[in-house]
Amino acid sequence: MGPCDADVAIVGGGYSGLWTAYYLTRLRPGLRVVLLEAERIGFGASGRNGGWCSCHFVGVEALLARAATRPVGIALQRAVFEAVDEIGRLCRSERIDCDYHRGGMLHFAANEAELHRLRERRRLLEACGFGREDHLWMDAGECRRRLGTPLALGGLLERHAAAVDPARLVLGLARAVERGGATLFEESPAVLVEPGRVRSVAGEVQAPVVLRATEGYTPRLPGVARDVIPVHSWMIATEPLSDALWDEIGLADRELFGDGRRMVTYGQKTRDGRIAFGSRGTYRFGSRIEERSGPDDPHFAPVRARLIEMLPMLERVAITHAWGGPLAIARDGRPFVTFDRATGFGAIGGYTGSGVAAAHLAGRSLAEIVVGEESPRTALPFVRGRPRRWEIEPLRWVGIASVLRVGEAADAAERRGRFPRLRDWFFRTMAGG
Repeated sequence: MGPCDADVAIVGGGYSGLWTAYYLTRLRPGLRVVLLEAERIGFGASGRNGGWCSCHFVGVEALLARAATRPVGIALQRAVFEAVDEIGRLCRSERIDCDYHRGGMLHFAANEAELHRLRERRRLLEACGFGREDHLWMDAGECRRRLGTPLALGGLLERHAAAVDPARLVLGLARAVERGGATLFEESPAVLVEPGRVRSVAGEVQAPVVLRATEGYTPRLPGVARDVIPVHSWMIATEPLSDALWDEIGLADRELFGDGRRMVTYGQKTRDGRIAFGSRGTYRFGSRIEERSGPDDPHFAPVRARLIEMLPMLERVAITHAWGGPLAIARDGRPFVTFDRATGFGAIGGYTGSGVAAAHLAGRSLAEIVVGEESPRTALPFVRGRPRRWEIEPLRWVGIASVLRVGEAADAAERRGRFPRLRDWFFRTMAGG
């Protein structure tokens, strides 16, 4: 690589950095954009997530629930809806073959407490003007016809969601970014990211605008170790399933699916007839990141157990793939886009595991802000100052471990037919929900 100059330097070759670069080159053709990635494009969460291009955006429900913030919450939710559709449109126009299919996402309730929460979400959406074109309530029978789980007591199908192959999406997006004129450097880990320059092991880039899009790997950079924390998510994939099994399972429209527990679950039907399924999260002391994990790693056993609990017909199905990786959570639990025009420095991220569509929306917004173009997106509430930093260790490990344990205990209590109100309050308060 060697030393070079650019108009904009972006650090991070995942969805955030690539969507920002994509829109920068479309808004200002000829702009010299250089993107540096420490590993290979899509190495992090962008290439190994659950393929949920969903309308969930952390913090929206809190905005919708209060009369004073409801209008901005509705605007943000509509913007995420638009992002889901825009990704599909761009996949077609840019010839990105990532198996994009908008079949919606089905969250089903496996107990009375989950059913209550789903009904509350439905009531909130309807009170905010979202109708049948946005979501569909299903009773137990209809829910089980969509997804053959014996657990379903009812479910909410949110229509603005699509299944994607995440690795194909990020690699196809990278090619589109290069066609737009940006230069991508892989295997170029940054050792210093500051206003005006990025120093990497492969050389230095000087640019009046520097943007950090490192998401879960941010704590590895000097000076920003507490800006976000990396929480690991764990996934498995089955062998390709027979037609007879798919007749039992359903998912005829490739609906994304998960239950209503706090410790999030997420699954999809892949193009080659597997189920890819995951759950999160795990935090390591000192924001340590686990790069490699084998199929016998103990993290995967509870993920498989949750899948079998949902779909008992998969009991004897082989698990052929298992992987994990970090996602980023900001101290207030909300995504952020920040840009200081005086220094030309910006940052983006903190999607808390719902980043496929959110990163598109945030990256597009950041690109518009950088070039000075106002839009409805640049006025959305995730455009803000630098989030509050996380506590020092061991305080943050104790706090995060406590939240995760309380969430698991509350889920377990609900499965036993109880309503753990105190644990629920603690989890929602501490998790920013």
